[in-house]
Amino acid sequence: MPTVKPTFIRVTALDELREQGVAVIRGSDRPIAVFYHDGKISAVDNRCPHMGFPMHQGTVKDGMVTCHWHQAQFDLRSGCTFDLFADDLPAFDTQVRDGVVFVSTTPRQAATEAYYTHRLKRGMEQNISLIQGKGLIGLLHSGVPMKAIVQEITDYGGRNHDNWQGGMTSLTAVANLFDLLDDQTAYYAMFKAISRVAADCAGVAPRRPRHPLEQSDHDLATLKNWLCHWTLVRHRDGAERTLLTAIERDSSIPQLTDTLIGSACDRPYAGGGHVLDFCNKAFELLEWLGIERIADILPLVLPGLVNARGGEENAAWRHPIDLIPPLRETEAVLPDLIREGEGKHWSGGAALDQTLLGDDPLEILDALRQAIRHGAAPSELSKRVSYAAAMRLARFALSNDVRDWFNPIHTFTYCNAVHQCVCRATTPDVVRSIFHGAISVYMDRFLNVPPAKLPGQRKSLDNLPTDGSLLLDRLLEALDQKHEVDGAARLVARYIRLGLPSKPLINQLTFAVMREDLDFHALQVLEAGVRQIELWPKGSIQVEHILVGVTRYVAAQCPTQRAGLQTARIALRLHRGDAIYEDDEDAS
Repeated sequence: MPTVKPTFIRVTALDELREQGVAVIRGSDRPIAVFYHDGKISAVDNRCPHMGFPMHQGTVKDGMVTCHWHQAQFDLRSGCTFDLFADDLPAFDTQVRDGVVFVSTTPRQAATEAYYTHRLKRGMEQNISLIQGKGLIGLLHSGVPMKAIVQEITDYGGRNHDNWQGGMTSLTAVANLFDLLDDQTAYYAMFKAISRVAADCAGVAPRRPRHPLEQSDHDLATLKNWLCHWTLVRHRDGAERTLLTAIERDSSIPQLTDTLIGSACDRPYAGGGHVLDFCNKAFELLEWLGIERIADILPLVLPGLVNARGGEENAAWRHPIDLIPPLRETEAVLPDLIREGEGKHWSGGAALDQTLLGDDPLEILDALRQAIRHGAAPSELSKRVSYAAAMRLARFALSNDVRDWFNPIHTFTYCNAVHQCVCRATTPDVVRSIFHGAISVYMDRFLNVPPAKLPGQRKSLDNLPTDGSLLLDRLLEALDQKHEVDGAARLVARYIRLGLPSKPLINQLTFAVMREDLDFHALQVLEAGVRQIELWPKGSIQVEHILVGVTRYVAAQCPTQRAGLQTARIALRLHRGDAIYEDDEDAS
């Protein structure tokens, strides 16, 4: 890249600057404060990099300038801060010609991709979201592909913590949603994902890499058995060396799905559904970044895999009906059922939908077994189990405690993950996860007592607007208020029944989630909903029910303080050179 010669503009006479101590002038994209101190001339961005307070109103002493809003101190010559939360001030070169002071219109540090990448890394290392936001904005506005940004964050997360957590899940979910979002929402979503990855890494020991078994010629079946064994005896090192050996043998994604998900399913619904869910997200991230990253990404799920408790250790799965024996019996006959169903055509979807929401778990298991015997594709069954899970959200009774939402949302995201895994591999060890998801749907039945009315059942939707933009605006207004769970759901149902395009609705729901101070679950539920509606015809009742369920959950969590959104907005305004304070208008 050729070097661009800086442009200098006149500030004021040297004698006048010496007398006044500071002068403010408008640069190419920001106000610049030019100081005279201890016989030297220095120039920095006039907006404090922390919150934009005018630096010319600060105090200069001993070569440092102090911003009095949060008492951040900066080296006047370089702009570097002594208080890391504040970030560095961009500094500008100055010249004196014939007794007149001139300042460069652009900062010393060129705004290159390498510069913004460095800032993003530094923001993550220091766990300072404002700096992360500035680095992200610079990369996005420089035209850096999203894949490269995701790769940078993934590399940092993979090196600096030893477990797959909410941050990596958020990162993958945002990557999956990215093409459906406008620029502003995409920025806010990625900002939140980066902040979560950095927070997961803060204060923890970096990852200690393990290595494949040397000179190993074991077949994949042996390695799979070993991984199942290490999982059951909770042996992390053995599990990772075994998995890395399977990866080194150039195992395919379907083979690794069978190996890893098979181990996860030895404990039904392990970790409250998180284990299989996180394994699926790791595979999705690989689909985004490429198979060459597999040895860096997949091992992150192993601590959760080997340490999780399963349904067999959960009283709800044992009493009043012990569901583990019929699940084990199903697993034993599953290979034969799959073979028996080959070449057959199954058409019992509507009946199965009703059974899945019933209150007889043995009938549910038998219905799934019969469906497979009669030719139902595993992906069709996992789709319908996911729809049943979404119905638990759509009909969640508001008489429940708000914390009770966590049971059905975990079921829903688990069932979505099951569907994605079944689409990669249809081996019996993976297909059995469909049965685990169906039992979790059954476990959530009491949260639908009494079942909430679906939009339009109690009151017609005809009095709502027909304009899509107005409906989306009303949706945000509803989410600005407490107790608008059903009101928000009605607006979404109205939007879908009008046959309006789904992309603006998804963008609006994503923005609504991103502006709140929520954990990763809300984004995870939304992204699962988006993946599931892709499986049904546009405008179908299933699409409506899925998005109604997602919206009701999001609305139940809103509004929050929205502190994260404020930080993201400050970073964006500082990058654009906005006049955050009225004082800055004097510089123009």
